[in-house]
Amino acid sequence: MAVKIKINRLNENFHMEAVNDEGARLEMDGSDEIGGQNLGMKPMQLLLAAVGGCSSIDVLMILKKQKQDVRSFSVEVEADKVKEGDYSLYKNVCLHFKVEGDLDPAKAKKAIELSLDKYCSVAKTLEPTTTVSYTLVVNGVKVD
Repeated sequence: MAVKIKINRLNENFHMEAVNDEGARLEMDGSDEIGGQNLGMKPMQLLLAAVGGCSSIDVLMILKKQKQDVRSFSVEVEADKVKEGDYSLYKNVCLHFKVEGDLDPAKAKKAIELSLDKYCSVAKTLEPTTTVSYTLVVNGVKVD
């Protein structure tokens, strides 16, 4: 299955727009250190958003199938970027999940583990070079 994203430059610097086949759009830019204007997310930030979004969809689908009542859901993605020669990559990525509702914390934990270990294509893509981990807080209580 081929996937296409079209990238259009929006100004004389690095401000760009990505458009998928369905017409959804997002804006990107370079950092001010290289002449960008911070008018959009940087491409490496998009990678973190992608792993957080991919895993979130998995987790919410699993919890929905288990008839868990999720009233509030968020994930914050943190990463350590390291320089490797001429490029940088993420060595460690941690997803911090916060879930509220009438749900079993063990089921939420299992849903995250299934996502990161089995279903999340972005996490699996990062896997060869990156350690992906998570934390979980359910109704204000940290789950180990």
